[in-house]
Amino acid sequence: MSTARRPRIAIVVFPGSNDDRDAAFALEGLGAEASLVWHAEGGLPDVEAVILPGGFSYGDYLRCGAIARFAPVMKAVGAFAEDGGLVLGICNGFQVLCEAGLLPGTLRPNASLEFVCRDVELQLERADTPFTSRAEPGRSLTIPIKHGEGCFFADDELLAELERNGQVVLRYAQNPNGSVAGIAGVVNERGNVFGLMPHPEHAVDPLLGSTDGALVLGSLVDAARERMLTAA
Repeated sequence: MSTARRPRIAIVVFPGSNDDRDAAFALEGLGAEASLVWHAEGGLPDVEAVILPGGFSYGDYLRCGAIARFAPVMKAVGAFAEDGGLVLGICNGFQVLCEAGLLPGTLRPNASLEFVCRDVELQLERADTPFTSRAEPGRSLTIPIKHGEGCFFADDELLAELERNGQVVLRYAQNPNGSVAGIAGVVNERGNVFGLMPHPEHAVDPLLGSTDGALVLGSLVDAARERMLTAA
């Protein structure tokens, strides 16, 4: 058995997070060491990447992610991202990243005003990010969604900028929530912060119907391992 250190990935836990342990389970299976970090912590442990998981942080009061952005740990997450650290936001985590200004755009209530929960087909626009390197551009992915406010919105000017910069990483094949341009996931301009509404942690085992989520989380583990080795 190998004794080599595994890349360490922090998972921030907010009151109301409910996919934190699912993410940890998936990461452990993909060769990472997952560390749960409570929202009230003033800093992050020594890690190579950070995940903001799905759920209902602070009960989704006020607006999804609007309260979580002020959690003590988010200052450390922002500094980590500013320093080039890898940050992945899944569903509620995507909302938090947008509210915190770490990603462009915003998430609004679904156009149907109904909660949606089902597998969706996604089109991968970019495979040259730290979060998608295990796949190839144009690949179709099947990953589940479960959200009530997953409609990504950007005005015409911001949308044009996102398209011009290649910041759209995932699109829905059939738009389930009314997101502008079918956007399901975007990356920041530097390419080290990624948010997506689908839940890759729920698509890592054949028993769940798809392993396409492992392409996303596995890519993050690969990138975290590369950062670990570079820093050694």
